[in-house]
Amino acid sequence: MMFISASSAETQPEEHQDPIGLFVARPQDGEVTVGGNITFTAKVAGESLLKKPSVKWFKGKWMDLGSKVGKHLQLHENYDRNSKVYTFEMEIIEANMTFAGGYRCEVSTKDKFDSSNFNLTVNETLIPFCRGEGKSESQSDVDVWDILRKAPPTEYEKIAFQYGITDLRGMLKRLKRIKKEEKKSTAFLKKLDPAYQVDKGQKIKLMVEVANPDADVKWLKNGQEIQVSGRYIFEAVGNKRILTINHCSLADDAAYECVVGDEKSFTELFVKEPPILITHPLEDQMVMVGERVEFECEVSEEGATVKWEKDGIELTREETFKYRFKKDGKKQYLIINESTKEDSGHYTVKTNGGVSVAELIVQEKKLEVYQSIADLTVKARDQAVFKCEVSDENVKGIWLKNGKEVIPDERIKISHIGRIHKLTIEDVTPEDEADYSFIPQGFAYNLSAKLQFLEPPKIHLDCLGQSPDTIVVVAGNKLRLDVPVSGDPTPTVIWQKLLFESEGRVRVEMHEDHCVFIIEGAEKEDEGVYRVILKNPVGEDKADITVKVIDVPDPPEAPTISNIGEDYCTVQWQPPKYDGGQPVLGYILERKKKKSYRWMRLNFDLLKELTYEAKRMIEGVVYEMRIYAVNSIGMSRPSPASQPFMPIAPPSEPTHFTVEDVSDSTVSLKWRPPERIGAGGLDGYILEYCKDGSTEWIPALPGLTERTTALVKDLVTGDKLYFRIKAVNLAGESGAATIKEPVTVQEILRDSSTLIRCPVSSDSEDISTTSRSYICKRPKFWLPRHLRQTLVKKVGETINIVIPFQGKPRPKITWLKNGQTLDSKDVGIRNSNTDTILFIRKAELHHSGTYEVTLQIENMSDKVAIIIQIIDKPGPPQNIKLVDVWGFNAALEWTPPQDDGNAQILGYTVQKADKKTMEWYTVFDHYRRTNCIVSDLIMGNEYFFRIFSENLCGLSETAATTKNPAHIQKTGTIYKPPSYKAHDFSEAPKFTHPLVNRSVIAGYNTTLSCAVRGIPKPKIFWFKNKMDLSGDAKYRMFSKQGVLTLEIRKPTPFDGGIYTCKAVNECGEDEIELLNQECASSAPCSAGYQYLQGSKIKFIII
Repeated sequence: MMFISASSAETQPEEHQDPIGLFVARPQDGEVTVGGNITFTAKVAGESLLKKPSVKWFKGKWMDLGSKVGKHLQLHENYDRNSKVYTFEMEIIEANMTFAGGYRCEVSTKDKFDSSNFNLTVNETLIPFCRGEGKSESQSDVDVWDILRKAPPTEYEKIAFQYGITDLRGMLKRLKRIKKEEKKSTAFLKKLDPAYQVDKGQKIKLMVEVANPDADVKWLKNGQEIQVSGRYIFEAVGNKRILTINHCSLADDAAYECVVGDEKSFTELFVKEPPILITHPLEDQMVMVGERVEFECEVSEEGATVKWEKDGIELTREETFKYRFKKDGKKQYLIINESTKEDSGHYTVKTNGGVSVAELIVQEKKLEVYQSIADLTVKARDQAVFKCEVSDENVKGIWLKNGKEVIPDERIKISHIGRIHKLTIEDVTPEDEADYSFIPQGFAYNLSAKLQFLEPPKIHLDCLGQSPDTIVVVAGNKLRLDVPVSGDPTPTVIWQKLLFESEGRVRVEMHEDHCVFIIEGAEKEDEGVYRVILKNPVGEDKADITVKVIDVPDPPEAPTISNIGEDYCTVQWQPPKYDGGQPVLGYILERKKKKSYRWMRLNFDLLKELTYEAKRMIEGVVYEMRIYAVNSIGMSRPSPASQPFMPIAPPSEPTHFTVEDVSDSTVSLKWRPPERIGAGGLDGYILEYCKDGSTEWIPALPGLTERTTALVKDLVTGDKLYFRIKAVNLAGESGAATIKEPVTVQEILRDSSTLIRCPVSSDSEDISTTSRSYICKRPKFWLPRHLRQTLVKKVGETINIVIPFQGKPRPKITWLKNGQTLDSKDVGIRNSNTDTILFIRKAELHHSGTYEVTLQIENMSDKVAIIIQIIDKPGPPQNIKLVDVWGFNAALEWTPPQDDGNAQILGYTVQKADKKTMEWYTVFDHYRRTNCIVSDLIMGNEYFFRIFSENLCGLSETAATTKNPAHIQKTGTIYKPPSYKAHDFSEAPKFTHPLVNRSVIAGYNTTLSCAVRGIPKPKIFWFKNKMDLSGDAKYRMFSKQGVLTLEIRKPTPFDGGIYTCKAVNECGEDEIELLNQECASSAPCSAGYQYLQGSKIKFIII
């Protein structure tokens, strides 16, 4: 015989924990050959369950296999206390082909439910196991009656087992009866189905369709007619006849017939009874011999049938002398009046929906305890002996430690001498401390005692026995030392400080397994070594703990400032005297202006060095510096501020340093001020010279000179000299501006293109022999670039115009304004050998104009013109008016100001103010137009408006303000539409299209058409040879959308002539003519036309 397990390792996947349901391992599909064995296994996690779960096995949809246990089917269960897993097995023995099909395992607890489906395949011959793809339809959806009707009789048993049919013989009888009825019916269009199934307590409808809608039907149950009642309801809907059975019970499980005349329709109704659950399970019992035993359980239905078993053997009612069964509502009882030793065992109550098991222990007699075991208290390495004495020296028992059986070894001995039982433990350790129990076999006794281990005190620190533990605490924080301790009895804790005395901030707390040493607000003085001492009757232990208090560093001393430049300086400092117990990580530098209170941080990354170059300072401003030290705890307090200092730099070198003139003993030099003077100002210039070939620089002038020209005298003719000049201020000397080429001290010979030799008369009497000449330089202005365009200045500003020139001898300089001589009281003029200056201390509008300056040397001259424009703020706009107010808007108009300040008006600034507050707010800025609409005004308020003019000089001093406020009406204001002058659309008649060519055939109707416009609509008149055609029936006149048509009916040669169309309205009139001459015959005629007098057309027939 072959045995196959559906949960074996060869055929099953690895077990895994079900994350949702109750199953740890679900039963898997299996395959077995005919005659072989197979076991399906399900595992349920019991760790979270208070009671054993209830498990049921089903075949098909609802056939419970609990009642089929026997030769071919066995159910097993066990519980693993280590893994806390319940294992349930279903074993199929000597399988045959009818066992194949679908199975289901259901597990339920008090508040959970889970199920698992699996399939069994039975093969006729042994073939390799191959798992099928599974059916797409579940077995519960198969029509069993249809399968039985189509199957041969040899397959009936297989089908019954596969689909869980328990009453196969009854179904075959009904099937035979159904087959006899399968003939063509004349009374029924549709008969009842062969069978119906319904759950107990539910409702079902049996329906047929009859051929005659008026036919009467009878319903029979087991051959007896059914009467209408609350449970049976008859319905007739058209051809349908319906029997409704409410609240089906087991009594409704019967054969039903529907009779129409002589024909009948049969069916079977199966009422499925729900499984009976055990709601209150059995409980274990322990009694003495002869005592009464009563097992009690509760099921889900009253009067349910249950089965009682003892050790797997059913208890029948034939053993009433021994067992008595009792029912009381939902409660079921098994009673044993006088129990014996043989009655001990496991009793089981089974229903079709559950199983409950309980154990019965029957003791022969009562056991007396002469001496119970007592609690023990022992020290380490001592011996512990538990001893008890009972009345029966033959009674054996077991010793338990915390609920687990004690196993003897070299250290633990168990002895039984007569009535005395002993448990001896040598060399007691802390692991031996537990609850010990002695349980006599066969008796409901449990003798218990406790072993208490006396443990010497011990401090549990990681570094105990090595260097003292170091505890680091930040100053100001709370120091809390949690020291784990042990010892039994609880030891006394003593804290000592070796170096200092404790103060009131220190306290000690003692707990069961640790002690706490607390210092509130740790300070630097709290550093030191602390000793903790434990004492109890067994011994003593001690440990040292080092406490280190760390803090932020002390503030450094005030930094020093050196190497001060234009916008930079060098800051130096020293480390703090105390680093707070932690290394200094770096420094933070701050600065502020002396008159300010706001310090600005200069670095965001910590400075590692003790110097720092501070940059980006403002020249001429007094600053202060301070420093912070930073360690891992934080930042120190700031250092004292440094001494105040001011960044300042010497000026740049002078510019445009040139030689102006050279003579035999003098050199004339000039230069311009430095481009950058700086906050230190300019004290003067140092002019020096050096002879060619020498390195010694000799001062050319005594001390400093403030002028930008210098004449160096008393020089040796023919010497070659280098010149240099330096600017000097508070910060020192600037760089030197040097003339690159040496200057030779002698008269300079001029180029003939720019120099002219001029005759000069001598004081001598003989002019011809004593005449001599001198060299002239042509006069010329070097006009600066900014003066080549209009110079714009504001009223009140100073005007200082410097115009360099050349010319030798000294030219004559003349200034004119607009062709007139300047007034020396109003304008200042200062002339030198190289330039002329025009100076106006306070500009006024009348200073505007064209200034001409002329250089004159003999008959040579040069002239330049300078245009000066003096501007002032404009006057306010004029004639401001509030044009209209509507909705939330106001319209304003104004005219440009009378005084534009001698500059173009760039725009206007419009402001509004609420009449209540008179606070002005700008609405438009730089507005170019002279009218605007102010929107978003608040309803119900009144507003004033004012307008400023704006030019290059700024806004006008005063503004133009509206006299009356603009009142923004509230909702409900009637809108007054603006009045518009009606447009006059009147127009005199005018023909827009002339009368066109026509080829007229005598006897055929013809039309003449033209188009006219005019407002109001003109009246139309047609004339022939100036005779009105309105009353002539031969002519019909039409007018549509300005198109005028004259129809001539059957024209003849008599109808030839001049046709005129005239349009008349109140604005005037217009007319158009056509010359028309009919042909005498019916042949087509050629025609032509020409315009006469503009709008008149004459039509001629040839």
